[in-house]
Amino acid sequence: MAGMKKTPLRKCVITNEMKPKRELIRVVRTPDGDVKIDPTSKQSGRGAYISADPEVIQEAKKKSILSRHLKTNVDAELYDLLLAETEGLKK
Repeated sequence: MAGMKKTPLRKCVITNEMKPKRELIRVVRTPDGDVKIDPTSKQSGRGAYISADPEVIQEAKKKSILSRHLKTNVDAELYDLLLAETEGLKK
């Protein structure tokens, strides 16, 4: 008898909603101190999940939430990459 496979849930650091991992984008601060998008969700380092919603990303940019969560400075370019990533997910 094949059982149902559990869907991993993660919490969005902006909205604090628990969502399936596939609906979120992981941003990671590597041990070297670089901050980048982690499409595989397997890179080592401190990670933060953010909803793949342009409004949520704009709010995170305005309030600098990822900088606080990752405990490092996050460039505005990363937020632009996140917005581009959400456009890619919609297509």
